Amino acid sequence: MSAGTAGAAATPPEPAATSPEAMWRARRTTSLAMFALVVLVAFESFAVTTVMPEVAAVLDGRSLYAFAFAGPLATGVVGMVLAGAWADRRGPAAPFAAGTVVFVLGLVVAGVATSMPVLVAGRLAQGLGGGVVNVTLLVAVARAYPAVLHPRVFAWFSTAWVLPSIVGPAVAGFLAELAGWRSVFLGVALLVVPATVPLLGAVRGLGPARPDAVPDTDRGPAPRDDAGRRVLWAVLVAGAVLALNVAAQLPRPWSAPVAVVAAVAALAAARPLLPRGTLRARVGLPSVITTRVLVSGAFFGAQVYVPYLLVDRDGWSTAASGLGLSTAALAWSASSIVQGRLGHRLPSRRAVRIGTTLVAVAVVGATVVTVLGLPAWAVVAVWTAAGAGMGMASSRLNVLVLGWSAPRDQGRNSAAHNIGDSVGASLALALTGVVVVLAGGGAGYAGPGPFVAAFALTAVLALAAVATAPRVGVPPTERVTVPGAAPSAAAAPDAAGSAVSPPPPLATDGSAPTSASST
Repeated sequence: MSAGTAGAAATPPEPAATSPEAMWRARRTTSLAMFALVVLVAFESFAVTTVMPEVAAVLDGRSLYAFAFAGPLATGVVGMVLAGAWADRRGPAAPFAAGTVVFVLGLVVAGVATSMPVLVAGRLAQGLGGGVVNVTLLVAVARAYPAVLHPRVFAWFSTAWVLPSIVGPAVAGFLAELAGWRSVFLGVALLVVPATVPLLGAVRGLGPARPDAVPDTDRGPAPRDDAGRRVLWAVLVAGAVLALNVAAQLPRPWSAPVAVVAAVAALAAARPLLPRGTLRARVGLPSVITTRVLVSGAFFGAQVYVPYLLVDRDGWSTAASGLGLSTAALAWSASSIVQGRLGHRLPSRRAVRIGTTLVAVAVVGATVVTVLGLPAWAVVAVWTAAGAGMGMASSRLNVLVLGWSAPRDQGRNSAAHNIGDSVGASLALALTGVVVVLAGGGAGYAGPGPFVAAFALTAVLALAAVATAPRVGVPPTERVTVPGAAPSAAAAPDAAGSAVSPPPPLATDGSAPTSASST
C-alpha cells in the first residue's frame, strides 16, 4: 500500500509486518460500535415502515403518508452536504455528535406527536440528522481503517441490516400492540444514545486531514471552498425530490409532465454537488457516483413492486409477501461478506461489474417473469439474485469512493456518493410510480401491465449501470506491485491483473485526467 492511499493517509502508518487480521483486532471496539449503530438505524427504518399505516390512521394523516417517507430522504441530502464540508474541515467527531443529536430529537418529536404535521416535522429532523451521520461514518472509516480493511468494514455494515430486515417488522408490530406505536420511535431514541457514546469516543481523535497527507502532485489542487453554495443546491435538490414524490399522486394529465420537470430539476440541482463528469460517466470517481445512481435506482425502484406483485397477482398475505425482500436481504449480506473476505484479491472494478450484472439480470428477469405469468417462487428467486448483486456492488462502490478520495476530500466525496444514492432511488421511485398510474395501476390488480412498466423502466437503469461499471477504474489504493516482482514504479496491475504504467496525477474531482476531446 502506497503512502498516498486515501484510506490510510489520515491514520497512523501500520508496521509492514502487521497483518490485516491484527489491524482488524486493534479496531474491534470501533467496529462493534459502528455495527451497533447501523443495526439501530436499520431497525428504525423497518420498524417505522411497519407502524406508519397505524400512525396515519390514529393521527388522521393519510394525506401526508407519502411525505413522511419522502421528507426524510429530501432533508437527508442537505445533511449530507453539511456533513461533508464539516468533516473535511474539522474531522468527523463534531458532525457525528451533532447529527446524532438531531436524529434523536427527530425521533422524540415523532414519538410525542399529536398530529401528523408534527410527526412529519420530526421525520424531517430525522432525515437531516441521518444524512449527517451517514457521511461521517464513511469519513470515519476512511480515517480510522487502512484501505485493505475497507471491504470488510462495509461487509459488516451490510450484515448489520440483515437481522433488522427479518425481525424488525415483527418486533415493531409487537411493540405497537403492547405499548402503542409511540414506543417504536421513543424506544429507538433511547437505544441510540448509549450506542453512540463508544463510537464518539473512538472517532474523537480523528481530526481533519493533514494538509501534507497526500502530495498535491498525486491528487491535484484542493477544491474551492464553496460550502454555502453547495448547501443551497442541496436545498434545491430536496425540493425537487419532494416534488417528484408528489407527482405520482397527481391526476393522470398532470403526473407525467410534473414528474419530468421535477426529475430534470433534481438532476440540474444535483450536478454541482457531484464530481465533474458524473453525468458523462467520466472514468474514475465520477463513474463510481454514476453507477451508484443507476444501480440504486434500478434496485430500489423495482423492489417496492415485488411484494406488491405477490399480494395482488398471487394472493399472498402481507406478511408472506415480505419473503422476497427477506431472501434478498440475506443474499445481500452473504454477497457482501464474500467480497469482504476476498478483500483486494477481488479487484473492486471486477466486483462492481459482477454486482451490476446480477442486478440487471434480476430486474430483466422480474420483467420476463411478470410478462409470462410465471409462479411466485420465480419472483422470489430473481429478486434474491438482485440482493446478491447489490451486496457485491454497493460495498465495493463505497470502497471505491474512499479509494479515489484524497483525505481532504473524503467528506465531500462521501456526501456526493450518498447524494447519488438518494437521488437515484428517489428518481426511480417517483418515475415508476408515474408509469404504474399511467399503465392503469392503483385500483386493485389490473393485470401485469403496471408491473411490467415499472420493471421495464428499472431494467433500463440496471443495464445502464452495467455499461458504466467498467469505467469506475482502479483507484490508487488498489494499485500494487505485481506479486513476486520487485517493487517498481514502472508497472502495476489493473483490475484484470495485467501490468500497466503508473497512473497519472488525478484531477481535482478524483477522475483520471482526460484529453479535451474526451470530455
